[in-house]
Amino acid sequence: MNLRRLMFDMMLAWENPGSEEGLLKNNSTLCNPVEIEDEDEGSIFYTNSTSLAVQVNDMKTVGLSAFTRIAPSCPIIADLVTVHNLFDALTCSSGGRLHYFVYDKYLKSLDRVFRSIKGVMQSSLASSFNLDAGECILAIDGDKPIHPVLQHIGISAWPGTLILTTHALYFQSIRVGYGDKIVKYDLATDSNQVIKRDFTGPLGVRLFDKAVMYKSSTLTEPIYFDFPELGSPSRRNYWLAITREVMQVNRFIRKFNLEDIQRAEALSKAILGILRYSAVKEAFHIAPSHFKTTLTFSLAEKLPKGDMVLEALYNNYFQLLDTSLSHLATEPSVDKAPQTHSVPFSLYALSRMGFNLLKRKNETEKEISFCAVCVGVTKSLEAALQESFLYSERIEAARATVDQVKVEGLDANVALMQVC
Repeated sequence: MNLRRLMFDMMLAWENPGSEEGLLKNNSTLCNPVEIEDEDEGSIFYTNSTSLAVQVNDMKTVGLSAFTRIAPSCPIIADLVTVHNLFDALTCSSGGRLHYFVYDKYLKSLDRVFRSIKGVMQSSLASSFNLDAGECILAIDGDKPIHPVLQHIGISAWPGTLILTTHALYFQSIRVGYGDKIVKYDLATDSNQVIKRDFTGPLGVRLFDKAVMYKSSTLTEPIYFDFPELGSPSRRNYWLAITREVMQVNRFIRKFNLEDIQRAEALSKAILGILRYSAVKEAFHIAPSHFKTTLTFSLAEKLPKGDMVLEALYNNYFQLLDTSLSHLATEPSVDKAPQTHSVPFSLYALSRMGFNLLKRKNETEKEISFCAVCVGVTKSLEAALQESFLYSERIEAARATVDQVKVEGLDANVALMQVC
């Protein structure tokens, strides 16, 4: 059977403990594998190691409580910080109830995104960028003529290929007489970086709202990346969101001085968040933003009291990895029983998928192989999230009230005081 149906059935069981309706009554079906469209041998969501017979009734749906409890147990599928927003995105058209076919579509899209990124990482194009050890490609654009990316500096503009990694933006320009020049814009260092949406046009004229502007203290003037397309600026908005996420995770790393496994785990969380964000966008053509984003570190930056979320995440998860790292650095004594230590959950998941974020390339599997995966974090993180979400709901209510009183002609300050 496949893991997708098993996890969904676990969610149904969480909501309805003791129910037997989901179990197969015909034992003959135990020998028949489930046939799924688009299933392929390399899928990350299939398993043949279990003989448990579970069948999901497609008419059944899952609520928020079950999804937020079960889904984060697999870090590829969901993250504790953003799982509420992911559920909202998946159920925005179904009244807050998750149907299996929507859940299945999301996981299929996530599987395709993973395989696509792995294909890019293994391509000759990736090798031409000479990435650092532990640096992973997250997105690429402009590599096809029908979807160009233009870089604007001053009044000059030229096409090229744009790549986002866990460390930087790379632009490989196509300029006559200059060859394929590659320029790196470092996102990991503290250089007063700013990235935001902006307008571009021919000869520097601000006409089209399809670009992002990037500037830092290391540049003499801002750089503009233009994503020309018909209709809404969806490509631009996507690149703006995921680039900000990379900047935010690197700020988190610098703030708490994360190194080695801690640093790799933080980057792994950001990578998985970006891939989930891409999967939702590709499958359902939506890209939640602000308080509803599914990007972990961007959400913490946007939420009121988001600094409390980051503090709780560090104190109750990342800081505990220090002990694990000290044990990993030493060989276990022969006269002592093997110990089980917590492990960076997201890093473990990515390493099993073939992604390597540790600079010591030959040690990733060795270090993680004898560790037990630790599911979940302490209640303090959940408490910080609940408080932050409560404040965000009050702010949204205040904004809605302000919009209403503008129409009715009432004083906005009075309305805000009543809400807050």
